[in-house]
Amino acid sequence: MSLLTINSLTVKYGDFTALDIAEPITLSAGDRIGIIGNNGAGKSTLVKALCGLANYSGEVQTALKASDMAVHLQENSYVKRIPCKVILEAVLNTNIADNAKLRDMIAFFDFEDCLKKRFAQLSGGQKQKLTIIMILMQDKPLTFFDEVTSGLDFESRQKLVPKVVEYYAGRDTTVCIVSHYYDELEKFCNKLLILDRGKVAAYGDVDTLFKKYCANVIYIIENTPANAALTKGIKRIAAPAPSIAFPCNSKEDEDKLAALFVANNVNFKRTDKDLEFLFVNAVAQFNNGGTR
Repeated sequence: MSLLTINSLTVKYGDFTALDIAEPITLSAGDRIGIIGNNGAGKSTLVKALCGLANYSGEVQTALKASDMAVHLQENSYVKRIPCKVILEAVLNTNIADNAKLRDMIAFFDFEDCLKKRFAQLSGGQKQKLTIIMILMQDKPLTFFDEVTSGLDFESRQKLVPKVVEYYAGRDTTVCIVSHYYDELEKFCNKLLILDRGKVAAYGDVDTLFKKYCANVIYIIENTPANAALTKGIKRIAAPAPSIAFPCNSKEDEDKLAALFVANNVNFKRTDKDLEFLFVNAVAQFNNGGTR
């Protein structure tokens, strides 16, 4: 079921065009959409525009009201000296003692020990948990997360992301998540929206996009002089440094590459869903005149 369709959407700041979406993009109920792009690509601008936080021109079709959307922005701050219990109860207009759902959410995110802490005493991960709890408590049909783990250390990210994934499992909520961590998006998203300098480079199902811009499967090796010489003449696709990537659309292609690497003692990786390679190739083709 279609929840929201962007027919066209342009955001300008003075003479600068921050976002220019010309072709339709449809968000359906239950979609998990990863929004990726380099700095300045228009990711946060898109989130703010759809939530009514940034002015835009164009046409967005939806039956949703602004009150039907929840958004987690990159930076969220509260009065630093107030205990988290008071913040939760004030923002959500409820009492924790009387709200079983909120108590369950607090337990789900292991936040019980933080309730008496003041906001200023929380770690980065705990601050994100506080905001996530308030976002999830709203149960809106369309929810946006903008860099929810930005600035967190690896351990905090590894603990937080699976919790969010687990919470949304089996729910019809449409979730759009902006992130520059490809591993997070791989765990969570079934669709990708790739932005490049304010325009849509690609949009669609992850598996379909991977096959379109990479191959059925790709093999990846380290980009060393020896490996480059060994694979000279073999078809490649774009790859982030320091890698060389080879597209394979048949079992025969795979077997030949694997045999070559094994015979020459070359370490290699086989994948059919690496989002970083998908992103690099989608943007490369887009900038070379390709279409999404």
